Amino acid sequence: MNIIKYRYLYFAISLLVIVPGIIALFLWKLPLGIDFTGGSLLEVQFSSGKSPSIGDVAALYNEMSTTQTDISNPVVQPVGNDSLSIRSKEMSDALKSQIVAALKDRYGDGKDVVIMNFTQVSAVIGKEIAVRAAGAVALAAIAILLYITYAFRGVQHAFRYGTAAIIAMLHDVLVVVGMEAIIGHFLGWQADSLFLTALLTVIGFSVHDTIVVFDRIRENSNIYRRVGYETIVNHSIVQTLDRSINTQLTVMLTLLALALFGGGSIRHFVVILLVGVFSGTYSSIFNASPILVVWENKEWRNWFRRKQISNPS
Repeated sequence: MNIIKYRYLYFAISLLVIVPGIIALFLWKLPLGIDFTGGSLLEVQFSSGKSPSIGDVAALYNEMSTTQTDISNPVVQPVGNDSLSIRSKEMSDALKSQIVAALKDRYGDGKDVVIMNFTQVSAVIGKEIAVRAAGAVALAAIAILLYITYAFRGVQHAFRYGTAAIIAMLHDVLVVVGMEAIIGHFLGWQADSLFLTALLTVIGFSVHDTIVVFDRIRENSNIYRRVGYETIVNHSIVQTLDRSINTQLTVMLTLLALALFGGGSIRHFVVILLVGVFSGTYSSIFNASPILVVWENKEWRNWFRRKQISNPS
């Protein structure tokens, strides 16, 4: 099985997946939740069969919005049976009490409306969290680069292994962030702290699987010293292919079951994690190791050269 032979096909497939997400980020931007932008999250549960529609709740918020406290155009999402999650700009406790009272009067017969959760984050704290989130991803990338370079210090060009792992990791980050922009635009999902948790988990899965393949390349390089580097890399991928697919498949099947049958409050987190794990499996097999071959052969020197056409004598 010659996997490395079609490396540019795999790179093209990655671009076809990443580019739409990048376009979505430019057009619609990443839909940040109140954890990053500041605002209020109100989760309420109604008695069975009395849950209002999303439009009804949005109309109520627009009605109670004022120039001093603008809570118009909230993001309303169903959370399980007869429960709603309502995200809006910051509001006071007094205004929150008025909204809950209005919900009770209109849809709860004066009762039967339970506040499941009320969270409020200021805009200043939200911006600080966003900066720290970006810093966490950058710090993770640097730490991974240094660790892999040190772990493979006995191999020639150890720095390449760390760099290839970071490139594969960035591939997965772009896939996840781009998918979040697309899903957020069409389904109204917002990137919150759980999204950041899923993103960091995907980074861990991706790098873990990549290191498994790299470690086999290191072992085979010491065993098959007279074999070409491209052959060694391809042989290493084939040797670890079953292990990589079986390990990640068990995780993806579990996540798929959670996405289909789990509660609505975790569906966003699970779907993003499922996308990221699939992307991490692909990048560790079809991106990270082929990058090492491209680097070893210095193939970029021939990317933009025109093929010489020999004239018949």
